Amino acid sequence: MTMVRAGVVPTQRALLYGALGIGVTTLVCAAIVTGFGPNRVFTGLLAGVVAGIAILVALFGRDVVVLTDGGIYRRTPWRESSIDWGRVVAGRFALDERARWSLALDLSGGDERHGELVLLSIPPVIRPVSGAYDMRKREQVQEIREMLRRQRVPVTVLPEIAGGLHRHWQIAPPTRGVEP
Repeated sequence: MTMVRAGVVPTQRALLYGALGIGVTTLVCAAIVTGFGPNRVFTGLLAGVVAGIAILVALFGRDVVVLTDGGIYRRTPWRESSIDWGRVVAGRFALDERARWSLALDLSGGDERHGELVLLSIPPVIRPVSGAYDMRKREQVQEIREMLRRQRVPVTVLPEIAGGLHRHWQIAPPTRGVEP
């Protein structure tokens, strides 16, 4: 079974995760300093940072959208819901409110906010792949496009986005602005 990870963590949830990470760091540090004395501040900070990072990795790692051949699964650290491919009306690669390139699915029915599910949000592509982040996002765009193509979801792509992806990342533009 093919599985593609995607999804964008909303700002409010990212702030909550950050606060939880800082809180765990503070609690672990305070517990070690309280239990072993003030000479263990560095040890407490080190253990707290490790615990805080572990919490952040766990929270952000669980907050994801997983596309499979059988359906779409929206996961958060607290719950999981599934969306049938039959609910997907279309996809669109357009500019979001922060002038980033956003790949979203339009959904019919259900209780998703505004009937859309954002799969990817990246800064505009203005140069060739130049690092690990660019490489991962390029792979993610290709994986998502291939999954949507297999599921026969039509995807509308703005011309400047299609041009940028083709010119800088060598991702072929869709025919007639819509991918079959």
